[in-house]
Amino acid sequence: MRLRNLLLLAAPESVGGQAVIEGVMMRAKDRLAIAVRRPDGEIHVEVRPWFSLTRAPFLRKPFVRGFPVLLETLVNGIKALNFSATQAVDEETDGEITGFHLALTMIVAVGAALGLFVVLPHFFSLVMEWVGLSGDVSALSFHIWDGLFKLALFVGYILAISYVPDIRRVFQYHGAEHKVIWTFESGGLLTPESTRPFSRLHPRCGTAFLLFVLAVSIVLYTFLVPWLLTFYSPSVFLVKHLYIVALKLLLMVPVSCLAYEMIKFAGRYRDNGLCKILCWPGLAMQMLTTKEPDDRQIEVAIAALKGAVGERSAC
Repeated sequence: MRLRNLLLLAAPESVGGQAVIEGVMMRAKDRLAIAVRRPDGEIHVEVRPWFSLTRAPFLRKPFVRGFPVLLETLVNGIKALNFSATQAVDEETDGEITGFHLALTMIVAVGAALGLFVVLPHFFSLVMEWVGLSGDVSALSFHIWDGLFKLALFVGYILAISYVPDIRRVFQYHGAEHKVIWTFESGGLLTPESTRPFSRLHPRCGTAFLLFVLAVSIVLYTFLVPWLLTFYSPSVFLVKHLYIVALKLLLMVPVSCLAYEMIKFAGRYRDNGLCKILCWPGLAMQMLTTKEPDDRQIEVAIAALKGAVGERSAC
């Protein structure tokens, strides 16, 4: 079957992707393809089944699916990054990490993210309370500071890593991924020439999802944490705040579920005025997390998409 026919049959929402080291991973329904530009210039494409945690019907229900989708995306993303790292270097490697080492990598990655964007902002807000610029944890001002610190850390982190040359190339592949997905969704011909004019920004991007997570967490923490403290509030200062941090970590489950539904809604109705407003912060952040790709990088993204939808090609 010709690729153009596949484009007409596939649902646009079923395609997503991720930039990896010197390449792109694309997912279409229950399969993924990782395309990597090797040092000799060849594009290597690896097609795999999508590791899923949502095969049970209950876990695919709205407002439930967000957290397991987040976990399975993390697993598949780390595997794709690991595979790309083994393909993008000249030296012989020992292969991909699996089993215990993969689980350890995931734990470290999740722990670092939660520490940076949940724990650290909370203790920064405590400093604001100590210097008299904020109320205690039950006050609105405490959570406003918490949210401001989260956003500042997130934007600052993205800005800092964007100056690393290797990361900048990943951001270029990120832009190539979005351009190719736009071409796919419009039914266009998948060539660098026809793909180049499309935007490198996309409303369903993971960057937008992270911003939705931050926004939802700020709102939920502001109202739920003080309410939960009415049921149990330790009297010892340190224990109290460790308890609050633990509550925030647990609340990341409903936060991610709600944020996932928001980004799905905004992506599906992206021409709606309200959805455009919801999408705008994520699109603005993508100005940092994507860069304009060259034609060779677009070729890699095209190869990944062809592999994901069923037409494997080394371009």
